[in-house]
Amino acid sequence: MRILVLNGGSSSFKYALYEISQDDAPTVASQPLFREDLERLGTECRATLEPVLRRAGSVDAVGHRIVHGGSYRAATWITPEVRAAISGQAEVAPAHNRLELEAIDTVEAVLGTRVRQAAVFDTAFHATLPPSAYTYPGPYEWFSSDGVRRYGFHGISYQYATRQAAEVLRGTPRRLLVCHLGNGASLCAVREGRSLDTTMGFTPLDGLMMATRCGSIDPGIMTYLLRHRQYTVERLDEILNRESGLLGISGVSGDMRAILRAVADGDVRAQLAFDIYMHRLVREAGAMIAVLGGLDALVFTGGVGENSSAVREALCKQLAFLGVTIDPSIDVQSELDQNIAAIGSSVPVLVIHAQEEWEIARECWRLLSHR
Repeated sequence: MRILVLNGGSSSFKYALYEISQDDAPTVASQPLFREDLERLGTECRATLEPVLRRAGSVDAVGHRIVHGGSYRAATWITPEVRAAISGQAEVAPAHNRLELEAIDTVEAVLGTRVRQAAVFDTAFHATLPPSAYTYPGPYEWFSSDGVRRYGFHGISYQYATRQAAEVLRGTPRRLLVCHLGNGASLCAVREGRSLDTTMGFTPLDGLMMATRCGSIDPGIMTYLLRHRQYTVERLDEILNRESGLLGISGVSGDMRAILRAVADGDVRAQLAFDIYMHRLVREAGAMIAVLGGLDALVFTGGVGENSSAVREALCKQLAFLGVTIDPSIDVQSELDQNIAAIGSSVPVLVIHAQEEWEIARECWRLLSHR
């Protein structure tokens, strides 16, 4: 089977073509026939995707990462009803769903309906959240009538990291904390392979401080700004999603690499941005560990999680009371999944290379194999 994967994120657009045996269930991630990571897809979505589709040639399916699936809790073929549901969630995940809809429309315009398209939802992994975790403590009608609840995101990454952690450790950890740290960032408490709690909520804005998103803040700030700054809803949305986080505090960048360079140069605001980022990460990690009732393994994944030793070391230092220690001499710059825990550490600490495109391809294979 030849499966083309289109992965539109908040800061990049990735695509990859995989060839998977029709008969053998895919386990270990295989190398794609080709793969590219664009910083931004920009306004030329159709023009960019048309060369991608021509390069891919004949394919059996096209798989899309869909950030917000609403009530859809598993990967599914895209139908008019599914497309309408994705469109209905565009307001909740504006940085993602609209781009993904444009990609779906472009594929259909170029390939027609002869090639099936699959929606693989970032929210699906969190279908196992208990009501106590997904229900917000507002009026119950928010949930029952408006569908306002914690959905959670980065589920495709968590699904892969959870399974891969079991491969590396030769068994599924009972209590696993996965840190997906990238342009968007979140944590997931995983018990025996199932999502128990996560930091992102009704939208991807909740939880940790991120590159340009504020994460969790006092909701009273919103009403205060609306009353006293005369912000429009649109302006407030722009500030919270694109002008906050590392960028908003540092005034330098939302890129952790640029923040750390500025810190090394003595930039006070960059240092404050890093300190806030780590404070939020430590606080939320502690909450997830408490929900789990302990910690049997810790995983870092995503661009920052995989590449920033400063972030990993700072978090693990704060978790030393749990017996978490890492060996800073281990080189984690390769794409190999590794245990970087020091000898004698009570908890394995894994760095797992994010494989969202492969996970999407596996879900497409599953749909094709059960047609």
